[in-house]
Amino acid sequence: MSAPLCNNRVPALALLAGGFATRLGSLAARVPKSLLEVAGEPFIGHQLRRLASQGVRDVVICCGHFGEQIESFVGKGSQFGCRVRYSRDGTTPLGTGGAIRKALPLLGSCFGVMYGDSFLMTPFKPVLDAFSHCAKPALITVFANANRWDKSNVLFEDGIVLRYDKWRAEPGMRHIDYGLSFFSAAVFQQRAEGEVFDLADLQRQLVEEGKMAA
Repeated sequence: MSAPLCNNRVPALALLAGGFATRLGSLAARVPKSLLEVAGEPFIGHQLRRLASQGVRDVVICCGHFGEQIESFVGKGSQFGCRVRYSRDGTTPLGTGGAIRKALPLLGSCFGVMYGDSFLMTPFKPVLDAFSHCAKPALITVFANANRWDKSNVLFEDGIVLRYDKWRAEPGMRHIDYGLSFFSAAVFQQRAEGEVFDLADLQRQLVEEGKMAA
């Protein structure tokens, strides 16, 4: 299973915005995290403009909890410089991995993934170029965190991810997943549609199988 070259274009990006935002407590009791205001505007507005500035013009928002509010605000995305479509969990939350699996018909043969609460300053093109030439079906970006802002969860040496575990830290882990990934759709097609699973568990599996670049 090798990584597709994405036809020398910036592929669609799945934006994961279906969580319950429980850590935000009362702030997100009536609105989704993506619509909380930052600098006078719902966060997702800043995020979509940033994506468009990086050449990402096709965004699929994977939504669930309060998703109709996100859709009402964002609409088709033209005001942010991109086209936005929606993939909805339905009555059962599918988890971050299951949500991407459901969105595959909208995403194409390869695509990016980002979290709905991330505002990333890294340029996207070098990451996409690395994915296009890595001959692996998946790539994650990592950051030298050294447990400064959150628990480091990646053992990364000589350009290779040796271990990844979001739930259990191991000695030597100094990096953390940065929140931007690229995948071949084939990685998710091996899972059943409607299956509930977490993206982090799939990423750990890919690392263990030697199928994850960074």
